[in-house]
Formats: sequence, structure tokens, C-alpha cells
Amino acid sequence: MQTDKEKAVDFLNQVVAGHIDDAYTKYVDMHGTHHNAYFLAGFTSLKQAMLEDHAQHPNKRITVKNAIGEADLVAVHSHLVFKPGELEMSVVHIFRFKDGKIVKMWDIGQGIPMDSPNQAGAF
Repeated sequence: MQTDKEKAVDFLNQVVAGHIDDAYTKYVDMHGTHHNAYFLAGFTSLKQAMLEDHAQHPNKRITVKNAIGEADLVAVHSHLVFKPGELEMSVVHIFRFKDGKIVKMWDIGQGIPMDSPNQAGAF
């Protein structure tokens, strides 16, 4: 049986790989909500945005750097690359689970400058 942390990581990996319908069916309670300021609050609108994003960026890659689970919350810190040589992002997704499904989701992203003065890098 998967932990909520494993489910959150697999959800993100499946979405980025283009298996969006399967990921939502397996992991998301469609009656839940997300808090991305750019889309309507329901998971239906976020799913549609993810489908459109995958069509625009079919080679997008995600590398999970950290995942933390406590009680019903999971936070996943990832390196997101839309296209090599272009904008890369450090992203944190926070999920709330209920009965094994995602019922709430938050996401926060920061672009990684190519000429960042931080010698330690973003990760």
C-alpha cells in the first residue's frame, strides 16, 4: 500500500509524463480544490490546464528533490525543466489527503536564473 507521500510523488511524475487522466483518476478527489491563483478553484480546471500545458511542453521533466509527509499533508520540492536551456523552476507542491485521495493542493514556483550568483545552486 502506498503512503500519501508516495502517492503525491507518483501523481506529479505521472502528470509530467502526460498520464494526466490516469493520475487524476487514481489520486485526486475531484470534489476537492486547489489554490493556484491562475485557474478556477476546482480540480476540473486544473486538470484541463495540465492537459494544455503537456500539449505545449511534451518533453517537460521533473526531478523530486525532497518529499515530506506529516499526518494528512505532503510537501514535494521539485526541479522542473520545461525545455533544456530554457527556464527551469524550483517548485513546491503541498497536498492534503483524505481517504487516500488528494483533496487540496497548493503550488509555489520560483524561476531559476541562468546567471544566479548563488554558488550553491537552487538545490
